[in-house]
Amino acid sequence: MTLTPPAYGDRSLADVLPSVARALGVPLDGHPVGLELPSAPSYVVFLVDGLGAELLRRHGHAAPYLSSLLDGGSTGTAGVPSTTATSLTSLGTGLAPGAHGLVGFTARIPGTDRLLNHLSWDKNVDALEWQPHETAFGRLSRAGAHVTSVNKREFHGSGLTLASQRGAAYVGADRVGERIAATVSASAHHPSLTYVYDSDLDWTGHKFGVASTQWLQQLAMVDAEAEQMREALPPSTRLLVVADHGMVDSPREGRVDVDEVDGMRDGVSLLGGEARFRHLYCAAGAVDDVVTTWREVLGDRATVLTREDAVGRRWFGSVDPGVLPRLGDVMVACHGDLGVMSSRDFAYEDTLVGLHGSLTSTEMLIPILVG
Repeated sequence: MTLTPPAYGDRSLADVLPSVARALGVPLDGHPVGLELPSAPSYVVFLVDGLGAELLRRHGHAAPYLSSLLDGGSTGTAGVPSTTATSLTSLGTGLAPGAHGLVGFTARIPGTDRLLNHLSWDKNVDALEWQPHETAFGRLSRAGAHVTSVNKREFHGSGLTLASQRGAAYVGADRVGERIAATVSASAHHPSLTYVYDSDLDWTGHKFGVASTQWLQQLAMVDAEAEQMREALPPSTRLLVVADHGMVDSPREGRVDVDEVDGMRDGVSLLGGEARFRHLYCAAGAVDDVVTTWREVLGDRATVLTREDAVGRRWFGSVDPGVLPRLGDVMVACHGDLGVMSSRDFAYEDTLVGLHGSLTSTEMLIPILVG
């Protein structure tokens, strides 16, 4: 199967805010930018969690406004893995995962046998040490732009928020009307960047799947929110709609449980990542055997690589030395509708219908829509 590589330095999520900064007339030094955006005194970046470009094209009838913004050049890519914590941090920092260090839904805390869940975080892990780089939000603010994050109240001060959004003024807004009102107020400043996040489509896809009526209904609601936001903003403000990843439905028959297949746990001391993109942390000397076993079991349903091979393919961009041990000794990128589950370690994942994280085009390609 052909995998979709990340377009770092060109049209990846890490390139969005540097491109916006240049369009605002407040360029961030040191960022090669391949994404050209129209100049404007203020930008609103609306990130819809889970809205893959292929899903939007496939179900455009449910999202007439967003579909009207699609054209031949209106797509980009997530980073690797194609998962929320990694993507939001790439957007917020302007860095590839190998630099910012949030390299999956879960990843090993180096020197321990514990995983850090990048969504729920861990009070014993300092977010500013885990992700020490200044964010693009912070750099824009320091350069004189008015920078605001409009997000749910529950996310204020979380580890992921600190890692990905620090430097932006935070406005808690749980309802659509609150979000739009806060966005209009913040974007009245010039130059300004206002970031707005909506997680409901992703949640619906995980619970019901992207082939469900519920997902189509939620897509229609997101479409209406984006159109209402555009109508409420002055013409001089640009609305940029992006996503963090797409999603695939994984039926029961498309799953493998590592705790039910002989040999899949052999040599694996810690299982991380998520169902579509696994990090395997191996016992000393076990890497080659783990690769052989997993390739034999999964066959052409997944790409199984050593850490060195994955880094060599630049899946994570340039990898900082401190980030390297967070990556699995072996990595497993699923094809098709495969989900690599663990009933022992990740029981909740097995209750989900929609999954993401791998490098299929459905998961990797994201819309970049200018309204």
